[in-house]
Amino acid sequence: MYAIIATGGKQYRVSEGDTIYVEKLDAQENSEVNFPVLMLSGEEIVMGTPEVQGASVTGKVIRHGKGAKIIVYKYKSKKNYRRKQGHRQPFTQVEITAIKG
Repeated sequence: MYAIIATGGKQYRVSEGDTIYVEKLDAQENSEVNFPVLMLSGEEIVMGTPEVQGASVTGKVIRHGKGAKIIVYKYKSKKNYRRKQGHRQPFTQVEITAIKG
């Protein structure tokens, strides 16, 4: 059984026991979070409009962190224009504990 959930403007395909990295959530470590279910697959596929009624996916927040550094380099030839900037995207690591539906 798997489900399609939505969080942080993105969609993820999850099943029980999966560990996913999502956009940073406002939740403490070791706390429970619930996600809206867009699609549920088991013996039959149930599509939501936009969410499946009565279905939920529960996860446990494992940790918060930052991703690898990405270098943003802007350059214009022959104009002596150079800008270097780094970025590290914050994330939350979540372990899927239960799928109800």
